[in-house]
Amino acid sequence: MNKRQFLRIAGGGLIAAAGATTLPGCSSAMPAEAIAAWQSPPASLDIRRWVLAHALLAPNAHNLQGWLVDLDTPDVIVLRMDLTRLLPETDPWSRQLVISQGTFLELLDMAARERGYRAEIEMFPQGQFDARAPDSRPTASIRLVRDAQIQPDPLFAHVLRRHTHRGLYESRSPAPAAVQALAASVLGLPVRFGVVTAAEPAQMQQHRDIAMQAWRIELVTPRTLLESYKVLRIGPKEIAQHRDGLSLNTPFVRALTALGLFDRSQASAPDSQAITGQISEFNAKIASTPAYVWLSSERNDRTTQLLSGRAYVRLQLAATAHGLSMHPLSQALQELPEQAQNYKAIHQLLGAGQGTSTVQMWTRLGYAAATEPSPRRGLQAHLAKS
Repeated sequence: MNKRQFLRIAGGGLIAAAGATTLPGCSSAMPAEAIAAWQSPPASLDIRRWVLAHALLAPNAHNLQGWLVDLDTPDVIVLRMDLTRLLPETDPWSRQLVISQGTFLELLDMAARERGYRAEIEMFPQGQFDARAPDSRPTASIRLVRDAQIQPDPLFAHVLRRHTHRGLYESRSPAPAAVQALAASVLGLPVRFGVVTAAEPAQMQQHRDIAMQAWRIELVTPRTLLESYKVLRIGPKEIAQHRDGLSLNTPFVRALTALGLFDRSQASAPDSQAITGQISEFNAKIASTPAYVWLSSERNDRTTQLLSGRAYVRLQLAATAHGLSMHPLSQALQELPEQAQNYKAIHQLLGAGQGTSTVQMWTRLGYAAATEPSPRRGLQAHLAKS
């Protein structure tokens, strides 16, 4: 989620595309087919497909959209993880990917309510998989039942507008009423909501320091950097072909790619222009951040991770409703030996030290200009083959 714009050019090492000059006559707009899923589906669609068309818009780790859906039983949806879309380097225990299953389920539930259906969700119907490695057992089984008493969720109105914003934020702090709405959005779920703003400058600086250090480590660690390279989609052809991963569509990058000057098979040197440029760019974004929010939980089993995902997407929808943007900071939460110091630091800072609880999500929060939606693969790509 945040690992973009890396280029290797002949004779010059790596450079960051962010500062490149735009080439004339070359649009940076996202290909229409890549973001077609963000159009509201027709109401005439089969109810299961209609709710799934909204669920697949959920935020998810590295935008890999690792959801597999089985529709073999009438009125039932069986959800599994796509084990071909794991992130062994940056998400070694697949905690983030299980959270992504939860974001999917929450949007599915909201969509069902919107159409007058109750989503009866059984989590891990065949048991939770191992704490360190997922398997092919379902993460959930959902039965859709007509229910005249079901109430729509007001947050559903913002599903098509919810986008992750990774850019610069305005300096003003979130309105108190908005922060209250965010806290209220996760009530009833097994998470603790936390927030820090410019009113607490010392804590804000600690957040910044940890975020910057964790990002630098991910960039200078070859195996984690290469994992992002593998899902980097350059230009409209690749973006439209894959409709997942990390999209980069700037004209300069596309020109270098067309000339064969982009090398995604090797990690950049820590002192290369691309790495130092990325660090500088990220640090500027962190410096612009007026608030941070987080969700922590007492437990860290698979069910709690899934429910944390349900909480996170509710949090982001509530932020969207109040004109706020969010951007997850995953690096310090990664269970990697290289991030151990930052993992410990962020947990202690957020009152989750000494193994008392787990920080499931930690994000930037603020006001920002509109941003593009991320590509989506469409429903057919998620249907399990019978």
